[in-house]
Amino acid sequence: MAFKEKIGVRSVRLALTVLAGSVLFSGQSMADEAIQKVEITGSSIKRIAVEGALPVQRLSQEAIAKSGATSVADLIQALPAMQGFTIGAVAAGSDSGGNTSASLHGIGESYTLVLLNGRRIAPQGSGTTVNLNAIPMSAVERVEILTDGASALYGSDAIAGVLNFILKKNQQGATLEATYGGPEDKGGNAWNTSVTYGFGDLDEDRFNVLLSYRHDEQSKLRATDRDFAATSYVPFSRNGNNYVWDRTSTSASPAGATVAYNSGAKSTAFTPYLAMNGKCPEDSYKTTSNSRACGFDTGSTVEVVPQSKRDSLFSKATYKLNDNLNAFAELAYSRYDLTARIAANPIPISIAKGSPLYNTYVSPYLTPAQRADVKSITANYRSTDFGLRASNTITETKHMVVGVEGELGAWNFESGLTWSQNSIDERYTGGYQKSQEFKNILANPDFNPFAATQKPSVQAQVAGAQFVGSVRTASTTMRGVDTHGSRELFSLPGGKASLGIGGDYRTYTYEQSPGSNATGDDIYNFNTKAAYDMSRDTYGAFVELLAPLTKSFEMTVGGRHDAVKAIDDKLNNKTVGKKDSANTYKVSARWQPVQTVLIRGSYGTGFKAPSMLEIAQPLVNAGFTAKKFDCPYPGNALCRAEATQYNAVSQGNPDLQSEKSKQFTLGFRVEPSSAFSFGADLWDVKLRNAVSEVSEEQAFADPIKYASSFGTYTEPSTGITYYSFKKLSVNIGKKEYRGIDWDLSANHKFSFGKLTAQLSGTHMLHANYTKAGSDNIYTSNMNFFGDTNEVTFRNLMKLTTTLDTGRLSNTVTVNYRNGYTDAAATVYNLATQQEEKNFRLQVPSYTTFDWQARFAFDKQTTIRAGIKNLFDRAPPLSLRASSGHQVGFDPRYADPMMRSFYITGNYKF
Repeated sequence: MAFKEKIGVRSVRLALTVLAGSVLFSGQSMADEAIQKVEITGSSIKRIAVEGALPVQRLSQEAIAKSGATSVADLIQALPAMQGFTIGAVAAGSDSGGNTSASLHGIGESYTLVLLNGRRIAPQGSGTTVNLNAIPMSAVERVEILTDGASALYGSDAIAGVLNFILKKNQQGATLEATYGGPEDKGGNAWNTSVTYGFGDLDEDRFNVLLSYRHDEQSKLRATDRDFAATSYVPFSRNGNNYVWDRTSTSASPAGATVAYNSGAKSTAFTPYLAMNGKCPEDSYKTTSNSRACGFDTGSTVEVVPQSKRDSLFSKATYKLNDNLNAFAELAYSRYDLTARIAANPIPISIAKGSPLYNTYVSPYLTPAQRADVKSITANYRSTDFGLRASNTITETKHMVVGVEGELGAWNFESGLTWSQNSIDERYTGGYQKSQEFKNILANPDFNPFAATQKPSVQAQVAGAQFVGSVRTASTTMRGVDTHGSRELFSLPGGKASLGIGGDYRTYTYEQSPGSNATGDDIYNFNTKAAYDMSRDTYGAFVELLAPLTKSFEMTVGGRHDAVKAIDDKLNNKTVGKKDSANTYKVSARWQPVQTVLIRGSYGTGFKAPSMLEIAQPLVNAGFTAKKFDCPYPGNALCRAEATQYNAVSQGNPDLQSEKSKQFTLGFRVEPSSAFSFGADLWDVKLRNAVSEVSEEQAFADPIKYASSFGTYTEPSTGITYYSFKKLSVNIGKKEYRGIDWDLSANHKFSFGKLTAQLSGTHMLHANYTKAGSDNIYTSNMNFFGDTNEVTFRNLMKLTTTLDTGRLSNTVTVNYRNGYTDAAATVYNLATQQEEKNFRLQVPSYTTFDWQARFAFDKQTTIRAGIKNLFDRAPPLSLRASSGHQVGFDPRYADPMMRSFYITGNYKF
């Protein structure tokens, strides 16, 4: 069968490409239905053939339903081609607000373009990364994933590829759907409901209106609900040895004490409660690095899956102006409400020399020489009486488009105006202290940070000292206009040559404001959130020519010009950075020597501008290092007493330049019969001038070489200054990613039904990049937890098998990722009673099985029921210390829910 298909056959193929992008042809005649031209992601030219010169994976509505995914992020992040994305669970203790992203091939979320109906939507933050929570899942008709860079068509942030969420249109009638599910173990239940209604037939009534609304709720999952995540003090065995990985914190309740000396001698750290009682209090352990100190079990308090609510609405109205032109308007709105909780607030408190607290809890445990040399005393107190730190982040996305599409003379065209905004309101709802009220507690003679429990007079002050309110609001607003069109030009031996042209102009504005009552004067030991008001304009234009040189061979040549203007910093009344522009191109070819074989390839260039904050951000507080480190310059007064998490600060670099890329693909597809199809695409992306930053591990391992990565930080509560780690972006890096996307699908008809199987995967060949500060020293994340605090898996695979017996179908999905070498950690060997640094765990492969049954009572009513992680596979042990506060596993690579069940009902009328 030829690769040119009727639209009905294309729909069948879309339904069969479950999470794989495989292609399976039916055996119907092309004369059965009219051929319709469609526009495929990756090209501006409408054409008949679905399989073009660029590799595009497709997910239909049925494919989405079979996946059992309850959100767009669940759906997309389960694809084998996806690596290196952000998950919502890292919201705990961060400013992410539950942001979820897409990242093709591990190249990075900022290099993967996300489109809604072929158009950009506002990113979250100052860059280009789109929060997948903004996509209204109930309105999605299908998803097209271009796994080859197409920046010559779409612009700078499409170097890794493109995700295009194509929403429903011209629907008549209503669809109601509801899902309820939860794990076999406690915690983490979820449910959602949606309604979609369309009225008006575009051909008969000249209009169509579509409305789709969905509500989702996710309950929290506590760390203590799962054995593998229940503690920061993790005993484990490897190679016949018993170890302890200690991720506890010496900021504890009762507090630890740190004494600094005038002579510059190394500070002394110990826990008075341990010295007085000979044991650590409940929820604490004697630390493996200091036998005189107790570490608080922070990991046991974390909610590994935060609770959340999501409301999403999509509406589209289309009016037929005449037989050739349609006017349309789209409105998408989503509100994502997430509450994340982590361990109680750690607060350093100054203790005066000679005070009752000093005399009782500190002085008896110092030598006479130490007492004579005391410079300062700090109680490392954790405010457990205030409860867990709770942050509630409300993320709203508003997206509006008005435009015209259709035919004008010989042209197929579309033009639209877009206004899109992503906004965040981050609120503290518990666990943080009002500044003056907490100072009143400190002044209360009954307050004792070294006591196991506070006296009633102190506890009575706690409720009035809780800070509740907004700490920052931020928004990114995009305003743009775009237009593109295509037409046939002249005849060639293989058919008509086609031309596509287009252009766009966009303005991005990024604003952030601290809460009106959320400054360092309002919240104790708090760094006021930075204020920003930045904007910049971008514009681009492209041209594309499709030339069918013969009946079996066609070429496409595309070129684009992009320009990114300097950043307008309105708060400081200055322009930061400089205008940058680039010309990029794409050449691709498609050869079909026989009807059953397709060979294709492409070569192109790309360009990506740094984000606004990467260029123009002033020096701001950026939290803490992900891991504990020894002092970079031992013996200095700026050192902390022992290995600990140092404060981090961040700053932009106005001299950053744009990144440049070169990439190619080479692939084939073979389909000897309608029952079997196999294809593979080799892809390669090389980046130069890449933006990178010196990692924590690099800087602390060689602080002399990376002296510019260290600064100072003064604690607001104590006024004591310590070293800090500086996150600075530089332009030296090079990156190379190479791999093979492959898929295989087959089907067989039995007397009792039809069996269909799709197997797909990504096999990575290279994931290399230069170390920050170098342009020739390469390292890799391949099956290795690298400098970027993530792993690139060599093999990710998914097998989906469906037995359809009429009204009933059963689907089994197998997900596989290979093992890897974990992050370097310091562990304690129980046999030698010594710490072993740079210990790397070998994390095993991870395979899960999902099952789903679908029963159609009639054309209107369908029930689906499923089990995720059928064999209750626990996440493997991981000693990573980044990407979230969860301990004992990596939430990016394994689901903490374990075995879970769900049921979905769908009714159409």
